[in-house]
Amino acid sequence: MIIGVPKEIKNNENRVALTPAGAKELVKRGHTVYVQHTAGEGSGFLDEDYETAGAKILPTIEATYEIAEMIMKVKEPIEAEYNLIKEGQLLFTYFHFASYEPLTKAMVARKAVCLAYETVEKADRSLPLLVPMSEVAGRMAIQKGANYLEKPLGGRGILLGGVPGVLPAKVLILGAGIVGTQAAWMAAGLGADVTIMDVNLQRLRYLADVMPANVNTMMSNEFNIRKLIQNHDLIIGAVLIPGAKAPHLITRDMLKEMLPGTVLVDVAVDQGGCIETCKPTTHQDPTYVIDNVVHYCVANMPGAVPYTSTLALTNATLPYAIQLANKGWKKAAQENAELVPGLNVINGDIVYQAVAEAFDMPYVPVSNYLAD
Repeated sequence: MIIGVPKEIKNNENRVALTPAGAKELVKRGHTVYVQHTAGEGSGFLDEDYETAGAKILPTIEATYEIAEMIMKVKEPIEAEYNLIKEGQLLFTYFHFASYEPLTKAMVARKAVCLAYETVEKADRSLPLLVPMSEVAGRMAIQKGANYLEKPLGGRGILLGGVPGVLPAKVLILGAGIVGTQAAWMAAGLGADVTIMDVNLQRLRYLADVMPANVNTMMSNEFNIRKLIQNHDLIIGAVLIPGAKAPHLITRDMLKEMLPGTVLVDVAVDQGGCIETCKPTTHQDPTYVIDNVVHYCVANMPGAVPYTSTLALTNATLPYAIQLANKGWKKAAQENAELVPGLNVINGDIVYQAVAEAFDMPYVPVSNYLAD
């Protein structure tokens, strides 16, 4: 198979979809890998590194899309890329379709085969290609939140871990999945007073057993959220419904109940956000203030640490990429059930129900395409 790796062009997105080591594994199996010139530089990988691994360098994004049967990316295509996508071309990347209708309609119109990292799912309902970036984002949420709690950046002027004789900051985490758990570990390690909320009592029991003493668990419901937001300094939104829009757990009216200088970090913003007042921001302009509450809503947080993120992502995606390259998307999905829910759009049809429902568009069962 011919695989293309274009350079990411989303604002301050420095990750790349494939490391030179990953490219070498594909080349070893007889596939041809084309990498756009300087695609890996933001992550610390030079064109020469890819050439040494057996990949070929192309000068432009247009040339990369034109030649490839499968495109491997990190973030969803943006508008400038829509017309480069060919009918029947396999795109393997993060899409988060349910949060952005224009992207969904564009991929339907291009009749591409869109296999979304974020909805590839194991039998135990875990999301193996979302996990590495969720781990990065969860840890970064605390790192960034602690920074924006500083007074010059609009926060309350509180040191996350406090000092002897002064209480630490209070951190509230909504959602006890991968993002929330990683955020709790980071906040606890810095000495904060942490509360993590979820609707899954079994998950809360597990976290109560493994987390340090400065992490408390609490059932998530509107009453409890309204109570806790009144005295917490940093609030992390970490709720995910695979392939669908995140629910708004914090509504606009709740901001008035928060302390001035409270910091909100909505990691779920690329799925529509679990904080109603959050809208996607960029690393270049990451925050805004509503009702004296600081909102940090960068949609590609792991892009700020591209070396770590690219290695972690390739570790997870490469086994699936090899299957797709060896067998083609249809046979690979027929033989590996984990890939089936990753298929979101095929040849002009939406085959992931939550995406179709998000925009009231026609839904076609993916089984229609996988039947022999």
